[in-house]
Amino acid sequence: MSKSDDTVTLESFDSLTSYWLQSKSLLMWNCIFVLPPWLEVWWHDFGSEAELYLGAIRKDGTIAGIAPLLLRGTEASFIGSTDLCDYLDFVIVPGKEVGFFNILLDDLHGRGIRRLNLGPLRPNSSVLTYLVSIAKNRNYDVSRKVEDVSLELDLPPTWQEYLNTLTQKQRHEVNRKLRRLGEAGDVNYRVVEDNDSLLDSMDLFLRLFRQSREDKAIFLTNQIESFFRSLVKATARSGLLRFGILELNASPAAVVMYFDYNNSVFLYNNGYDPKHSFLSVGLISKVLCLKDSVERGRSKFDFLKGAEEYKYRLGGKEISLYRCEISFK
Repeated sequence: MSKSDDTVTLESFDSLTSYWLQSKSLLMWNCIFVLPPWLEVWWHDFGSEAELYLGAIRKDGTIAGIAPLLLRGTEASFIGSTDLCDYLDFVIVPGKEVGFFNILLDDLHGRGIRRLNLGPLRPNSSVLTYLVSIAKNRNYDVSRKVEDVSLELDLPPTWQEYLNTLTQKQRHEVNRKLRRLGEAGDVNYRVVEDNDSLLDSMDLFLRLFRQSREDKAIFLTNQIESFFRSLVKATARSGLLRFGILELNASPAAVVMYFDYNNSVFLYNNGYDPKHSFLSVGLISKVLCLKDSVERGRSKFDFLKGAEEYKYRLGGKEISLYRCEISFK
């Protein structure tokens, strides 16, 4: 194979979706925040001031990976934002990382890019695992720093085994809160997962999200609400989205919005009716989401970004999230 077999083609969201849906594709779409439905929704709502770069990199004539980037002047960054996308990465065929990054860096350099600003990144991201050392070998200036944390836990086969992983105090608290809620009335937790029902539940989620806390009401601007609505439609259609609804006496008390992907559950956001806050319905809705995930046989529960105390109390293990900046002439 010759150097001419190393190419970069700029793709559309439709072509990215076809790569993602190809059952024989070797591309590792491990991060939900770089799946094509998510990328497309974010771009349409927030990407207007940047140039879209959906680069498909081919090494020796075969695809090595996808670079979902935004170009602003001489800087490139991931498609996404820290307030809506918990961590990001490139999409690469395992074993093709070195060729992928060398071709990508050459192409970006040829387009006048002189700085990469990449994050948030998990420690096992391709950026930190491969790109950093490649950039250093090219004598580029590289810096990285911790900018946040994420929490997750490996799920055991049974709910009782999960409870046994908690401290005695936290196990007692979980059981006490569940018992107290049960004493307050008829409790039901149900998972909404079919497309039409998810769309029907969207207004409920937004209403409880807005009511639950003042900071969430402030965060939910018209633009953010538009993003949430578009995201719900796109991820429901793709089979990724779930709503977990906690009902007390047949009335919605809390709702969790999460994604079910690659045998893992990603807890994205939640809301609750403040009149039931004394019953800890916000926390209990997450506990019941955890319980349902165990019962469905999921292997991992990702609380996502943020160091909220309840995540630690429910057994979450902390993972640092990084930002990496690479500069070159």
